Amino acid sequence: MVVPVMGPAQDLDLDVNGGGDELRSELKNAMSLIELLDGENPTPQSLLAGAQADYARILAALYSVGRFGPVVSIKIDGQEAAGISPFEAPRAISKIHVVVDPGPRFRFGKAEIAPLAEGTEIPDTFRSGARAGTAPIRNAVSAGVTRWREVGHAKAQLDRQEIKAIHPKQQLDVRLDLAPGPRLRFGDIVVTGNDGVRRTRIREIAGIPQGTVFDPEEISDAERRLRQTGVFSSVAIAEADTPNADGTLDLALQVVEQKPRRFGFGAEVSTDDGGRLSAFWLHRNLFGGAERLRVEGQVAGIGTDEDELDYALNLTYGRPATFTPDTEFFLTAGIERLNEPGYVSNQANIGAGLTHRFSDELSGTFALGYRYIDTEDAFGDRQFSLLTAMVGATYDTRDNTLNPTEGFYLSATGTPFLGLDDTESGLLFTSDARTYFGFGADDRFVLAGRAQIGTVWGPSPSETVPDYLFYSGGGGTVRGQPYQSLGVTTSSSDFTGGQSFAAASAELRAKVGEKIGLVGFYDAGFITEDNSFSGDSDWHAGAGVGLRYDTGIGPIRVDVATPVTGDDAGQSVELYIGIGQAF
Repeated sequence: MVVPVMGPAQDLDLDVNGGGDELRSELKNAMSLIELLDGENPTPQSLLAGAQADYARILAALYSVGRFGPVVSIKIDGQEAAGISPFEAPRAISKIHVVVDPGPRFRFGKAEIAPLAEGTEIPDTFRSGARAGTAPIRNAVSAGVTRWREVGHAKAQLDRQEIKAIHPKQQLDVRLDLAPGPRLRFGDIVVTGNDGVRRTRIREIAGIPQGTVFDPEEISDAERRLRQTGVFSSVAIAEADTPNADGTLDLALQVVEQKPRRFGFGAEVSTDDGGRLSAFWLHRNLFGGAERLRVEGQVAGIGTDEDELDYALNLTYGRPATFTPDTEFFLTAGIERLNEPGYVSNQANIGAGLTHRFSDELSGTFALGYRYIDTEDAFGDRQFSLLTAMVGATYDTRDNTLNPTEGFYLSATGTPFLGLDDTESGLLFTSDARTYFGFGADDRFVLAGRAQIGTVWGPSPSETVPDYLFYSGGGGTVRGQPYQSLGVTTSSSDFTGGQSFAAASAELRAKVGEKIGLVGFYDAGFITEDNSFSGDSDWHAGAGVGLRYDTGIGPIRVDVATPVTGDDAGQSVELYIGIGQAF
């Protein structure tokens, strides 16, 4: 036997008789020869093997687009590749010539699939008179089997198929017979791979209702719930091959746990706020039931006046699958010192609540809490003591949370508060709405808009908790304006917040390269002294441009903005850097 030596092909010709550039591109994508020749120094043996495999690959590509009468020739230095023995590969290859006559397009004559479950929607591409192809056939089978599984027939499958090409008529007759199998119920859930998390808790979190009719969506939801705990690096649920005699189907739930403890730290520098240091410690499985405990601390204002340092220490405990598989119980506690433009305060808080996921888009939160605030602001030194009851909801249809191109986001939160001692009672309300519209090829351009509102009812401005008052300016509201620079000036010329707030932002985002994007934006903010947008008011605005670099997990954001209202309009510049779009 002669052992072939290295000898890469010097030339590969692909001749397609008709079909256009699109078909030619599809054939090139299907051919293994193209991939081999793009590599380094392919051997004659590998090129021969690739050529012989490409007969089937080219036919499959042609069948997928309805070409059922093709002729394919692949010649290696003038000899048909199919006729060359793998043991007699040439020592060197100088030319490979591929000639494809795709033949005429076929259309479906008969296009039948049965039996079908009620509510099955077979794709319109699988019908008599439609352009034939293997892809429409596969999609029809998938739609039929999927619907049977959705109504409990877990073992539905394709039982028999008849496919006949009638060449004189350029017609493809197809008959597909499905076997639904019996309607099954969920059986035992066998958990493996766990180490620190109890099996009973894994089943509770998964939330698969044993004994109920099989539903593949329940399996998908179970995998999502387990992943969202953050405890597991891998979650997989597999169905048993054979149902049980009692009409149940067992499931194998395999997990891989992450290390239970994690810590991290961060550092930021701002020309306005100085340096910021933060750190956290996390335990993912505190009591063996996927409970999370997170402790995090922060010091900000480093490098500024020592009296302007901000401190915060917060503790958060979370327990998934409390009351229902989609409900999480949480506890919070924290202490904080804030040095804001309008006030200085020392705070302590505790709280407890529930977060429930109603659907993929809708979630809600309810929490009870206690707050104590010792503050100094335009109204003097004051203490506040209050009980809070927060109710919030979020509806989110964005296609990507860090870099959306379509959909919208809406959140609303109402917080009634009951004052203790001399603190007044009232209601705080905030809302945030965002929308996105992509256009152009591959959503090259995106129009994004945002509207925010907030108001506090009940106490007078002088009796309102300082961080329940509203300010505008900075990265979260109006870029280009200094942080919290817009508020209310009292009769004594002191600066404080207003009881009502509104802001609007508009952006045009454009891709100018594979990973590079440019943004133009305009922001405006509005503050009124009293609630319900009454009393003295003022507004300001900012505009600017930004650069985006796509990292795959979200864009790095760099925005440069300047005021467009006020005495310093166009005279100063603010810089903002972060991960993800501004909103």
